[in-house]
This record gives sequence, C-alpha cells and structure tokens, in this order.
Amino acid sequence: MFADLLPTLVLSPLLRRFAKLLEPKSDAELEAMAQQAHLATLAHFGKAMRLFAPIYLSNECINACKYCGFSRGNPILRVTLSVEETVREARYLVEEGFRNILLVAGEHPKFVSVDYMEQCIRALTPFVPAVAVEIAPMSVEAYRPMVNAGAEGIVVFQETYHQPSYKELHPAGPKKDFAWRLNTPERAYEAGFRRIGTGALYGLWHWREEALANAAHLEHLLKHCWKAQITTCFPRLRPAPGGFQPRYEFNDRDYVQLVCAVRLCFPEVGIVMSTREDIAFRDALVPLGITMMSAGSHTDPGGYTGQGKEALHQTVHGRRIAREEATPHDEAAGQFEISDPRTAAEVAAMLHSRGYEPVWKDWDRGILGNA
Repeated sequence: MFADLLPTLVLSPLLRRFAKLLEPKSDAELEAMAQQAHLATLAHFGKAMRLFAPIYLSNECINACKYCGFSRGNPILRVTLSVEETVREARYLVEEGFRNILLVAGEHPKFVSVDYMEQCIRALTPFVPAVAVEIAPMSVEAYRPMVNAGAEGIVVFQETYHQPSYKELHPAGPKKDFAWRLNTPERAYEAGFRRIGTGALYGLWHWREEALANAAHLEHLLKHCWKAQITTCFPRLRPAPGGFQPRYEFNDRDYVQLVCAVRLCFPEVGIVMSTREDIAFRDALVPLGITMMSAGSHTDPGGYTGQGKEALHQTVHGRRIAREEATPHDEAAGQFEISDPRTAAEVAAMLHSRGYEPVWKDWDRGILGNA
C-alpha cells in the first residue's frame, strides 16, 4: 500500500525527471515544455475531450475539515437527495448531452450509506453509461456492491500529501486517518473499479511538494493498478462557506508547468480540469494536456433542477437546528463557487471551434458482453 511507502520514499529515475521539470523555468523553457506536452497529448489522446458533470447527492458531513464548505461546523442549509430526485437530476444532464456522471457526496454514513449509493447507481445505469463516485473512503467489501450496481469509476482526493498539514486541517471525524484515505485507490481497484482518479487540493501546502508526492502516487498506481485507467486533477481552493483562504500560492503559471510536467512524465494518465477554473484559463489549457473537463456544473445538491428544497435544514456541529422562516429562494449550500458558468453546449462549441471533439460517451457495459 502506498501509505506504507510514502514516509521513506526514494525517488525513481522517473520522479527525478519530474522534479527537474518542476524547477523554476524561464518563459522560453516553459514554452518548450508546453509544445512537447501538446505533442505528447496528441500522440496518446488525439483531439478528444471527455466531458462529464457532477451530481451532488448530499452536503451532510461528519468531518471537520477547515477548508471545506461542507464541514460539519458550518451553519449551512443541507439536504440529501432521494433516489428519485437523483434520477431527475441525472435525466436533466442526459438531456444536456452528458453520458458520464460523477456522483459526489459529503462524508456522512447515516445519509450516504452503501445501500443508498447502490440504489442511486442502479437507478442511473440504465440510461447513464458511465457512472463514477466521489464519496467517503470505504472498504473493499463496501465498494463491491457499487461496482456490481454499475459504477465504473471512483475519485478520491488526498487533499494534501503533507502529513502535518493533513493532521492540522482535519481535527475531527473519520477523515483524520491519513493512511486510510491514501490507500483508498488500491482498495477501490481491488473492488473492481476500472477508472481511478486522485490528486491534491492546491493551496493547502507548497505546490511542488504536493505535485511530487502526487506523481509518486501515480507511479505506484500505474504499477499496482495497471488494469485501470488512472487520472489526476489539480483543483485550486475556491471561495466556500467557512471562508478558508489558500495558505500557499499556486498561480496560473505554476498550474501550466504542472500540467506539462505530468503530461511529459505520465503520457498515458488522464488530466481532469473542473469548473473551479475560469473560462479563459480552461480554454487555454485544452491543447496542453487536459483530457477530461466538467461543464455546466453545480456543486449543491439539487442544483440542476431544484430537487430537495422541501427537505432543506440547518445543522451545526452535526446537530439539526431550527431554521429561520423558509423562503422559495432557499438552496442547499454548494461545496465551493465555480468559475466557469458555461453550459455544456457552450463548452462543446468551444472545443469544436478549436478542432477538438467533445466525447460524451466512450464506454458501455455492453462491451463486456457476457463477461
């Protein structure tokens, strides 16, 4: 397991090359990296861009994470969608063109149980070919019913690979367990997930150190989870309930350098970019290594169709409290603010205008036949 290796990590030749690519570069050196990354992306992925959208199932959470809008101490409006409400959200996204949906939820076993996740997945897979999950880390045994129900991908961010910062940022809740979270991709692989995504949340620690640890994690997963498609992502902190501010800078230039370094050292790894980033920046990075983008996203449960409004409530430190007078405009709190509000059609049009092909569907369980 990777958590056992991280404290005594010895850099491989590949990681030493990656570290060199992360060193400060002149404009000319960065431009050369960008050109090489563009060619590597074309060679391995062509001009295809997978599009996906998240459905936030619940913003309930039992963890106290200082940087997260869903943290249990934030007095926000919360809700957990029913299976039927989740289906309505998914049908809206299918009408928009999506065939790849990521189910996201805060970490609360009372509201987001294995049985609940299995029901949601089974309800979606008849009309959504690719369903992935981003939920609390679980055991192999807990993941298997989700895989059997039709989930084929999983995303789990380590948040920060720097253990002292991780401990300080997660003072309460099951998420305190650094090693349990770090080993989640391997448990998910054992359970049968065929796409595995990981990464760090940039702004919590020094970006070069985070990136090197993430690269070591990618190298490990490529060796030990070799039957799965591996992806990574470089999300930056965005405004969210609680008001947490980034502690370390990770600017646009750093982001470009990291994308190029990952593409050059891990040419087969998918790189995901979410709507955390603004329009101009997302469009500019399309040729440099990005292979998967979200579009038209909402980070609040029921954000697409207004589902769940009648069940909105407030919690403080995990306890439900009486609400002030409700209004028709009340909405469940989102995890963070997005920066690219374009619709799926607008993002697809941008890709077409640049000679890229938006890929709505690249997988169907029928491929497996009777396997």
